[in-house]
Amino acid sequence: MSVPQFNTDEMVEQCENCAAKTHHNVSVELVTESNKTENAAFSREPYRITECTRCGAKTRQRMNDA
Repeated sequence: MSVPQFNTDEMVEQCENCAAKTHHNVSVELVTESNKTENAAFSREPYRITECTRCGAKTRQRMNDA
């Protein structure tokens, strides 16, 4: 029996759009939340970005809820 090989950038997660567990590309982005340029460097927050490899649905979740 062969072992399935997965891309290391992909994770299996529940996709709300597909209503199934599918492979997702997962990344982290720093998003600037302030519109003021003088405080922009201090308003960056990490967001977890997931994209379903089956249907292409993307989700974005803020990782720090301060």
